[in-house]
Amino acid sequence: MKKILNSPQAYVDEMLDGLVAAHPEALRRLGDDGRVIARAGGAIQGKVGIVTGGGSGHLPVFLGYVGDGLLDACAVGNVFAGPRVGDCQAAAHAADGGAGVLQLYGNYGGDRMNFDMSQEFLELEGMEVASVRVADDVASAPKAERVKRRGVAGMVYAFKVAGARAAEGASLKEVTAAAQKAADACRSIGVALTPCVVPESGKPSFAIGDGEIEVGMGIHGEPGIWRGAMKPADALADEMLEHLLPELELTRGSRAAVLVNSLGATPHEELYILYRRVAKALADRGVTAVMPLVGRYATSMEMAGASLTLMPLDSELERLLKAPAQCPFWRV
Repeated sequence: MKKILNSPQAYVDEMLDGLVAAHPEALRRLGDDGRVIARAGGAIQGKVGIVTGGGSGHLPVFLGYVGDGLLDACAVGNVFAGPRVGDCQAAAHAADGGAGVLQLYGNYGGDRMNFDMSQEFLELEGMEVASVRVADDVASAPKAERVKRRGVAGMVYAFKVAGARAAEGASLKEVTAAAQKAADACRSIGVALTPCVVPESGKPSFAIGDGEIEVGMGIHGEPGIWRGAMKPADALADEMLEHLLPELELTRGSRAAVLVNSLGATPHEELYILYRRVAKALADRGVTAVMPLVGRYATSMEMAGASLTLMPLDSELERLLKAPAQCPFWRV
């Protein structure tokens, strides 16, 4: 293992120390174990609080989207491990401005269990809490079993839409509805070229041949749809679209948000080669790409690969997507 660290056991906490030291105007660290990241200014009174949580190793997801017009707090787990129940509760308290709290997170077993327990405890305390799970990875389950799908880069759009709606002064019911609308609209698929190394294990998360790729692999190395020989960028973009478009109502005149995301090691140059093909394919169908994002938005440590996310837009989703927002990793 060749990584810039002091010890595997200190990896997450020292990362959090550095993150908060670099962005003291935006972020603060809370919780009895220091595993909650919250807005530096504290909860906004009268605004619905939005919290998320998940394992480390995916920056900017999850904690990277704490900021104005986005999330209010995040519970942080070890690399590729969910946060503790107590930290989920602490994140909610940090985000609570008296108008209720939305738990908005990816559809993973450990996260579901801990956020469900957190919601039960918080409601016993008298807090109004709602939950939305993002399940946008089309490779992880068939359409008929969409509730089983993993949450991947589509979370970025759900965070943005929910955060914007909350900033407008909407109620918890309204913010939850907007978050669910965005989560339901998103579809994503990824392709992995190389594995990553989890510091605490010190070895690659999976094995893949030098000339191989795996289409549909998850951000923790979960099995994909197929593994085989590397393909040209245009062929990869076309195949990703072939998996996404049948599930989306994108006709001539439609508008869609587009995210071409690096899984960690893939450079911007290669992402733009992919986006070039995706943009042309959408334009040929009469679909307008709105506010395209190309870069590192939801990663898997140093895994080489990319994901593509599409979100069809109506007037509400487009308005919320374009609303002002700012965090250490993204500004709108």
